[in-house]
Amino acid sequence: MSHVTDTEIADSAWRALYRVGGVTALIAAVLLPIYVAVFSVWGQTPSTVVDAFTLFHNNKLLGLLDFDLLGIVIYILLVPTLLALYVVLRRASASFMAIGTVFFFVGITVYFASNTSFCMLYLSDQYAAATTDAQRSMFLAAGQTMLTTFNVTAFWFSYAIVSAAALIVAAVMLRSTIFSRATAYAGILANALAIGSIAVGSIPLILMPMIGGILSLISIVFLIILYALIARKLFQLGRSVSREEVNPN
Repeated sequence: MSHVTDTEIADSAWRALYRVGGVTALIAAVLLPIYVAVFSVWGQTPSTVVDAFTLFHNNKLLGLLDFDLLGIVIYILLVPTLLALYVVLRRASASFMAIGTVFFFVGITVYFASNTSFCMLYLSDQYAAATTDAQRSMFLAAGQTMLTTFNVTAFWFSYAIVSAAALIVAAVMLRSTIFSRATAYAGILANALAIGSIAVGSIPLILMPMIGGILSLISIVFLIILYALIARKLFQLGRSVSREEVNPN
């Protein structure tokens, strides 16, 4: 890995990406506290299909939120942010940034495959409209499959992969002069704690799930800081490119 400076990556071809990546990182930082609040207020995902269908029937938005709608939005927002980070940091370590980027997209692909929020919404509507016991039984069986898919390890596995990808990117930040050490360390702490929360929370011993939850909350605090710092730097890079275009000398 080699050290690079702001001047080296100030390429006008990427100005729009820097700005979009900054905006999406900032929105993600704002959404994360809301994400925590939603789960703090409404609790865990329904444990039975009937409860899930009832939740969607009573309040579709609440049902989608309970099935991690905000998680979907945040992951989508992070796509342009990660692409901007790849462009900015690729000269510090093209190989590690490529690995981190691939891991990220593998992780969110697994996540989207395991998130069944909109499928549950559709099945809930069909269940409510069913006129026979046979139809209701069919939709209940399909709903159980979707609920199981949402709750199985694939969901947490995707979280671990994305966190590992972000950990790699944060490590590359340490080798670059573009981002501050505070940004890099925030990324390392946030994602190391996220991976740790999954590992601790999966231990079938008393208090372990609670400890895992605490680690996850601390991780989110550092993620908010990380995304805010990344947004600030990407905005700065976008502005520096603009100034160089106006005053090339």
